[in-house]
Amino acid sequence: MSDFDFSDIKDIRAEEKRLYEEYKKKISELKKVKKEKEAVGQVFTKGLLPIYVLFILSIKPTNGNEISNQIGIRTNGKWIPSTGGIYPLLKRLEKDEIIIGTWDDPEKRFQKIYHLTPKGKIEYKNKKKLLKPKIEQSLEVFKIVYNDIY
Repeated sequence: MSDFDFSDIKDIRAEEKRLYEEYKKKISELKKVKKEKEAVGQVFTKGLLPIYVLFILSIKPTNGNEISNQIGIRTNGKWIPSTGGIYPLLKRLEKDEIIIGTWDDPEKRFQKIYHLTPKGKIEYKNKKKLLKPKIEQSLEVFKIVYNDIY
């Protein structure tokens, strides 16, 4: 006769099921937190990154890595956009003829240096003028929300 009790298998399966449900719930919570963080990041990436890239390029022509570094320096490390966000934006701005990229060494094609085009300079001035009231309004809202919460 065996000492094995089939109720043990049922208990083990019930515990496995409970743990799996707990695991799924935790994963769902983590995904939600990640989405919320991404949404906050998108305020900067989608809203402010294009105008800030144009601002950096209005100071001097440079490459994508340096644009990211300059944003990090200017924001005291509070916002350092990834080059994975910078380069697609540069490509789009180049396609729209707002900037132009030239290779630092056409033979080696190591690094592209981006410059504002005449159209880009006009675009930057227009966006700057258009966004100023929106950014000011956003700052006011952030102050109110901050004061209400904290």
